Amino acid sequence: MVVGLLWFDNEPKRNLAEKVDRAAAYYAGKLGQAPDTCFVHPSAVPEGGQQCGAVRVKPDRGVQPNHFWIGVSKEGREK
Repeated sequence: MVVGLLWFDNEPKRNLAEKVDRAAAYYAGKLGQAPDTCFVHPSAVPEGGQQCGAVRVKPDRGVQPNHFWIGVSKEGREK
């Protein structure tokens, strides 16, 4: 990911998909482009990742729990 936005959501009543959707909506509104990738702490996503709508969710040990590093992947920028 070249540019991303760090989003925090520790609301226990929301599931992963809802959290990613909220982060994606904020990203799109703020930066004018829909994100396609979101990195989260490995404890938040099944091994290998998950798809939440149009956003691929991938585990990354560098991301703290309840944080979402969301943006457009290098591949998405080339479209």
